[in-house]
Amino acid sequence: MLIRFLVFLLEHSPLLRRLLWRWWYGRLAKQYTGGDWTFMNYGLVPPDGVALPLDTDDEPDRLCIQLYHRVASTTDLAGKEVLEVGSGRGGGASFIARYHRPQQITGADFSPQAVALSQKRHAAIANLSFTVGDAEQLPFADASFDVVVNVESSHCYGHIERFFAEVARVLRPGGYFLYTDCRTAADMTLLHATLAAQTGWERIAHEDITANVAAAMQADDERKRRLIREFISPQFQPLFGEFAGLVGSQMHDGFRKREILYHRFVFLKKAVNPKSE
Repeated sequence: MLIRFLVFLLEHSPLLRRLLWRWWYGRLAKQYTGGDWTFMNYGLVPPDGVALPLDTDDEPDRLCIQLYHRVASTTDLAGKEVLEVGSGRGGGASFIARYHRPQQITGADFSPQAVALSQKRHAAIANLSFTVGDAEQLPFADASFDVVVNVESSHCYGHIERFFAEVARVLRPGGYFLYTDCRTAADMTLLHATLAAQTGWERIAHEDITANVAAAMQADDERKRRLIREFISPQFQPLFGEFAGLVGSQMHDGFRKREILYHRFVFLKKAVNPKSE
């Protein structure tokens, strides 16, 4: 009942949504500083079943990494200037920096605690940096990046249309927006309409990965339960179970029943038309 009430409040108050998520992620970054916890997404089982080659140190995060790879591999990032909005604890940006070889990737997150944690945890990666930044008012100049990445983060934003406008602003003409997130079935229809209303880009790919994310939630269930028992106080474990999408949670059931959908998109920023002489 409490979870449903919170969901109702979050759906009807953009300001409350922003404030609550800001508090929540800041608390996580401040209290749970373990270096082994660097990802905060539900993961993905690849549709083709092909295992992504990973270094041994990355193997425990395979499912979360596979979601990032599904998003990032849709265009060649080698030598590009990349921005991840909503970089969280930095695991995804670290994976992209090491495996996809951009010239530079910047992770921006609204939580100063998460940024500080990421800076400390991933300091050895030369082509990776982190900065505090609001998704609805990004602290970057126009046309600063070749690619913008956003993974399972936009549901936290108060005004999603402002975020999309900021993405279009900081992308260079011909740049890519690589985007994935979940919504209720009704809200996913609204999300598609909001994306389609953006005049600065065109959609070049779309994929429904709901079943693949649900499969990852089930495959990762035992590990998540172990981590929650180990690091989370007993009184907060039920809430973390919902947050983590444990099997039997409202979140996992929503994916399984397709009441919650998870979609992936690729957008191309339109080139500026030369002025007619």
